[in-house]
Amino acid sequence: MDRHDAITAPSGGPIYKEVKRKMLAALAASEWKPGEAIPAEPRLAERFGIAIGTLRKAIDELVAENVLLRQQGRGTFVATHTRDRMLFLFFNIIRHDGVKEYPQVELLGFRKARADDETAERLQLASRAPVFAYRNALRLGGEPVIVDDIAVPAELFAGLTAERLRERTNTIYHLYQHGFGLSVVRTVETVRAVGAPADVALLLGVPDGSPLLLIRRVAFTLGDRPVEFRRSYVNTARHEYQREPGY
Repeated sequence: MDRHDAITAPSGGPIYKEVKRKMLAALAASEWKPGEAIPAEPRLAERFGIAIGTLRKAIDELVAENVLLRQQGRGTFVATHTRDRMLFLFFNIIRHDGVKEYPQVELLGFRKARADDETAERLQLASRAPVFAYRNALRLGGEPVIVDDIAVPAELFAGLTAERLRERTNTIYHLYQHGFGLSVVRTVETVRAVGAPADVALLLGVPDGSPLLLIRRVAFTLGDRPVEFRRSYVNTARHEYQREPGY
C-alpha cells in the first residue's frame, strides 16, 4: 500500500470525493493509461485506506462522467476515445429527421498564432499566449454543413502539425489522448444565431450573412483544465443541434 495515498481525514467533504480526486490525479499522471484496467477494487481500497463501499462511490462518479468504463465480467477501464464515443458524447448535430451521421472532416488550414482575447479567456491563458489554430470543414451526407475554427494551447501540444491532423486515423480527441496525453472528459457549449461571415459562407455554399448556428465549445481534460476552444458554424437548413441530457 502507498501510504502517501491513504486518506486519514476528510478534507471538508465526503471521503469518496477525496478518493475521486486522488484517482483523477493518478489518471492525469498517466499511472493508468487509456484502455487499461485500473487495479481491482480491494487493492484500491487498501491503497486509500477506505472501505470498498466508499471506493465504489468514487468509481461510480468517474463512470458517470465517462472517465472510466465498466465492462461486465472484465473490470473497470480508463475510457479511450473512439469514433463511436465521439459521435455519442461530443458530436451534437443531427439531421432534422433525428439521424446522426459521422462527419467527413477536411483540414483547411493550420498555423501557430497568438490567442485572441476570447480564446485566451476560454483557455485560461495569458493574453496573446501562443496557440495552434486550425480550421476544419465537416461534411454530412456529402454536403458541407459545419466549419470548425479550433485553438489549442501550444505549450500542451508541442509537435502538433498539419500532417498529424490530416493523417490521423481516428477522432481528434483520440489524437489528443494518445498523441499528447490529454483526455477530454467533458465539454461546455454555448449556442446562438449569427450571420455567416463571408469566408464561412463561401465554404458552406450559402449567401453572405445567411443565418447560421454558432457553437462555442471549451473541452476540458482531467483536473478540469481547458485544452481546446472551438467555434463551430453550422448550416441548419437540414440539420439541428441536440445535446443529450447529462452531457
